[in-house]
Amino acid sequence: MSLQFGFGLERFGGKLYVPKVVGLSIMRELGPVLTCLMLAGRIGSGIAAEIGSMNVTQQIDAIRALGTDPIKRIVIPRVLAMLLVAPLLTVMADIIGVLGGMVLSYYELNITTGFFFHNAIVALRTSDFIVGVGKTIFFGLIIAITGCYYGLTTTGGTQGVGQSTTRSVVTACILITISDFILTKLFWVFERGLYG
Repeated sequence: MSLQFGFGLERFGGKLYVPKVVGLSIMRELGPVLTCLMLAGRIGSGIAAEIGSMNVTQQIDAIRALGTDPIKRIVIPRVLAMLLVAPLLTVMADIIGVLGGMVLSYYELNITTGFFFHNAIVALRTSDFIVGVGKTIFFGLIIAITGCYYGLTTTGGTQGVGQSTTRSVVTACILITISDFILTKLFWVFERGLYG
């Protein structure tokens, strides 16, 4: 982003806006969405594969036979873990993304690190950070529930586990993209009413 915006805006004398654009876009959109898409690919598929394997080997039926609810024992801990991990990883991705933009701007665009950091921080409001991290709570919920759903509905042995895993990742990625649009619109309407 630093390179694209830097070289693009340089033609119009707007290279100095790169820190603001990079900081804002990473905090509100790229950090949350890219982090959760990677989590959907890594963690969502793992959840679907693990629960799917348990399902095709009748371990889920054994849990039910012992009088334990598989939702409480298997699904809820994974959902809670995703609700905790997704925002934390997004904060780390935001920090690394802004620092990476700062380093590239310094070496490629001759923007000093102090100038970049100051302008990136000045352009951001607390609401930008809250919106970005707030989205990840919904994204984490989508990833965990999708993985658990496809895991619990797995049939057909090991081939079915592979299919459930693929379906889980594809569905979670599509739902994250759609919900990002909806959440961005909702947050925008809310902020517009709040800040006038």
